[in-house]
Amino acid sequence: MSRLSLTVATWDYDRVRALIDGRVSIEGCDVNYLPIPVEECFHRAYLHAEFDVAEIGFSPYLIALSRDVAPYVAIPAFLSRTFRHSAVYVRDDRGIESPADLRGKSIGVPEYQQSAVLWIRGFLNDQFGIAAGDVRWVQGGLDAPGRRDKFPLNLPEGFPLTAAPAGTTISDLLAAGDIDALFSARAPKCFLDRAPHVRRLFPDYRRAEQEYFRATGLFPIMHAVGIRRELVERHPWLASSVMKAFAAAKRIADRDLREVVALKVGLPWLAAEVESTAAVMGDDFWPYGVEANRVTLEAIARYSFEQHLATRRLDVDDMFAASTLEEIVI
Repeated sequence: MSRLSLTVATWDYDRVRALIDGRVSIEGCDVNYLPIPVEECFHRAYLHAEFDVAEIGFSPYLIALSRDVAPYVAIPAFLSRTFRHSAVYVRDDRGIESPADLRGKSIGVPEYQQSAVLWIRGFLNDQFGIAAGDVRWVQGGLDAPGRRDKFPLNLPEGFPLTAAPAGTTISDLLAAGDIDALFSARAPKCFLDRAPHVRRLFPDYRRAEQEYFRATGLFPIMHAVGIRRELVERHPWLASSVMKAFAAAKRIADRDLREVVALKVGLPWLAAEVESTAAVMGDDFWPYGVEANRVTLEAIARYSFEQHLATRRLDVDDMFAASTLEEIVI
């Protein structure tokens, strides 16, 4: 019986490296693995459907799923997760000392639909009562003009979102004082260049993010793995096989983090960092699977609908290939 040829594209995380180098295989498949930066992966996956299996932004995926136009079916392997308090940049001359001070301000975003921005809006609403419509949004490329949405926006009439002026970036606008704040997964150039009056809203973001986790139990999901829908329909076994492979690669990465005889990661106090993180978040602090992440998945489904991204409130079990909803116990 012939094997299925798959082209897989993700960034080269530690948790996929065993798939990239062949230590882990996808059963029944011959894999051509392309490790590429996430922005390129998303562009090529969403706009051109180039890959059989791809890393996908979770917010755009929920938008597409709610509109019944998702070219990929997700599996609950969450390649990117990040607390996003570190991603809030503000002018220090606008009286912004706490998150509550963002109400009524102008805030730049690379994409209104971006997963990182969705999560920031989520905690601003839940913890500080600032709804998406309570600020003025300016959308544009972070450090280069011309970035565009993956899907048409679904915002209500009169929603306070405008495009950055042609030829400008939101980093430039923050540096010039034309906006008051900026939300971005990547640090803007103006912050990296130490532009005057630009700082993080949460300088001690590690403490803020740990407090957020203790209060909510949420570890924000940014990216999952998607399989081309027609492949899942044609090969019902494929979703489980891909999920098993990504889970196996992650287990290898988890073991490497905890190796202390000879450090496999170039961080001198790696063991202490792992112990510190586990003390806050538990031993399996980066879980895959639906049940271990249900609270986080329910939160992102709610945020997506409340923020006028998804056109309907999605059920968690509808987000993933049916065969990957439960872990197989032998």
